[in-house]
Amino acid sequence: MADYQAFKVELADNIAHVQINRPEKINAMNAAFWSEIVEIFQWIEDTDAVRVVVLSGAGKHFSSGIDLMLLASVANEMGKDVGRNARLLRRKILKMQASFNAVDQCSKPVLAAIQGYCLGGAIDLIAACDMRYAAEDAQFSIKEIDMGMAADVGTLQRLPRIIGDGMLRELAYTGRTVDANEARSIGLVNRTWPDTASLLDGVFAIAREIAGKSPIAVAGTKEMITYMRDHRIDDGLEYIATWNAAMLQSTDLRVAMAASMSKQKPEFAD
Repeated sequence: MADYQAFKVELADNIAHVQINRPEKINAMNAAFWSEIVEIFQWIEDTDAVRVVVLSGAGKHFSSGIDLMLLASVANEMGKDVGRNARLLRRKILKMQASFNAVDQCSKPVLAAIQGYCLGGAIDLIAACDMRYAAEDAQFSIKEIDMGMAADVGTLQRLPRIIGDGMLRELAYTGRTVDANEARSIGLVNRTWPDTASLLDGVFAIAREIAGKSPIAVAGTKEMITYMRDHRIDDGLEYIATWNAAMLQSTDLRVAMAASMSKQKPEFAD
């Protein structure tokens, strides 16, 4: 497994722990972050031993969002020509979007464990995850509005399906801070824990439970849920029929049925 500048990655018990590892910079997303996260999630996709991903931040905070030094470096690349500046910015934005698309498109479930600050670009990141969990000190804010810009890396596209259109508009227009209790009440996070240690214990317990299921069944379930974001019900029913025409032939089905009948825990191959 490679060494990374912005991340620490560990694999144990079929769970990949991907930790943003810049605590001295409040886990701000620097240039290395955006390229490394694509590489990491490609490794996750290619590694059958990985069945679930836990995404966290080292130290007191999950992430303060995009590193301001990175924004300054982009500004320094701009010249006097509006057309060329627009082309440069568009390329940068699309590249950053691709970084979080890699998380969203991962075939394995991604669970975010959030403590402290989760601001700006960090909201874009957790919106690309399957589930979100928080410590009681977590603070969420769509900060881009206070920087004079619209969020452009996924928040405005993914959050309506998570917390609803009206609530997203309120948070995106105001930039106000949401605490852990409100985050749970609006559906931004599934569950909260008193502190970071209990948060990680709880999230890893959920991850272990998922990792114990058939990886074929989990991947198929995620694929179908994701597909339904952009398709009609009858499209989804047609897709699952075609999908399961192949996947129901997996040995995982026989293993699961035998374990259920014998009241034993099933053991699935990677």
